[in-house]
Amino acid sequence: MGGQRQIRPSRVYQNVTNMLNNRVLPTVKVQKPIWYNVIESIPPAETVTRPLPPQHKKQNPKARRPGRLFQPQQLVYEEDELRRQFYKEHPWELARPRMIVEMDGRDAERYDWSRGLRQPGMPLCGECVVQRQLWMMHNVEGMTKEKAYDIVRREFYALRQMEDVERRIAKEEAMKVGAYFGKTTMQVSMELEDQQYENWKKWAAKQIQGVQAEQDAAYTNFGATEEADADGIDEDMGAFEADEGEPSPGAATKKT
Repeated sequence: MGGQRQIRPSRVYQNVTNMLNNRVLPTVKVQKPIWYNVIESIPPAETVTRPLPPQHKKQNPKARRPGRLFQPQQLVYEEDELRRQFYKEHPWELARPRMIVEMDGRDAERYDWSRGLRQPGMPLCGECVVQRQLWMMHNVEGMTKEKAYDIVRREFYALRQMEDVERRIAKEEAMKVGAYFGKTTMQVSMELEDQQYENWKKWAAKQIQGVQAEQDAAYTNFGATEEADADGIDEDMGAFEADEGEPSPGAATKKT
């Protein structure tokens, strides 16, 4: 086998084609395999030697036997660390809905991050901060990663505040001309919180009444038991005194 060409994998498509064209039951429809069209456009290799994947990292020269030699290496970009730092400190930016619309798939090549975070056709998001920071690190002399992040972060906060002001002014102008807006998310959440608080108050009041009823029942039973014991003692003492006051039959006979 060594050094010889292996033609068996390349004949899989031909054999399956012959089987589909020359069926035993021509009237019965047979579905093509899922991989049929794929193997037609991408035929298998004629050699069984497993090729080495592209190496994006330098191998450790001290390692005698590099592990996972035939597994693809993990691609690591410089933006990954910047993106991880930003979203770790601003997790709520991931909750903002985003709409990604590309014209030809090369829109990012037309962005000019030297002008700032605002780019035509791209809404303000965390990716703007990452790309702007990366541009400043590579194009501004003496700019460090921390300093660039601090500058871009301030620009991002200013633009977010401007968006909030514009949104509030637009709402006030719309209300002046008769527009009606429903409850805000804050109002809805506060009403739900108040409703749960009232339900908890009712539940707590029932629990307190139950505890008080148990305590009252315990005190009532304890007093009734004491009174019953006292009445029993008084009756026993009365009977004992009555027995001492009556003379015995033997004593009366001796006296007479």
